[in-house]
Amino acid sequence: MVKQKEGMKTSTKVWIGVGIVVLLLLLWVVGSYNGFVGLDQNVQKSWSEVENQYQRQADLIPNLISVVSSSVSVETKFVKDVIAARTAYASATSQLAKDTAGQQMNNGISALVSAVAENYPVLQASRQYSSLMDELSGTQNRITVARGRYIDSIQAINIAVKRFPGNIIAGIFGFEKVEYYRAEAGTTTPSLGTGQLPQ
Repeated sequence: MVKQKEGMKTSTKVWIGVGIVVLLLLLWVVGSYNGFVGLDQNVQKSWSEVENQYQRQADLIPNLISVVSSSVSVETKFVKDVIAARTAYASATSQLAKDTAGQQMNNGISALVSAVAENYPVLQASRQYSSLMDELSGTQNRITVARGRYIDSIQAINIAVKRFPGNIIAGIFGFEKVEYYRAEAGTTTPSLGTGQLPQ
């Protein structure tokens, strides 16, 4: 009788131990899954901020064109390049296409600003133009910071997906490595030529 009671106690202890191990394993799986969800959402949020800053830049371009066009009577190649890049951004559907068009907007604005600085000191000195340039410069800085955060968020999820034992959970639930940001090879800076805007 005593041996039966001791056997039941041992059996109960084993089942309690197994239950605790299973519970801990289940908690680890749930925690790992939720960690991957958080990392994945951070990548999405980071890209969304990049798009937000590109959109802010695209929204400022009509003001820039208006200010420059009011001082320069002819629509220049630089103005056309910036407008074309903005149109390409608005119609882009993929991350790569949006980023490429966003870079083209940056490059087009830089070329336009350089040409204005060389040929239109009065325009460059105007308060409206200066204010707009400050806004665009701040936006370009924000784009750079947002892209850096996007790259950091990709690195975080890629490390988690590759590390053991997280790679097991990632594989079970379909979390995959995210491609790092890569500058598009076809992105070019508009040619300045002589840097002369038409008079």
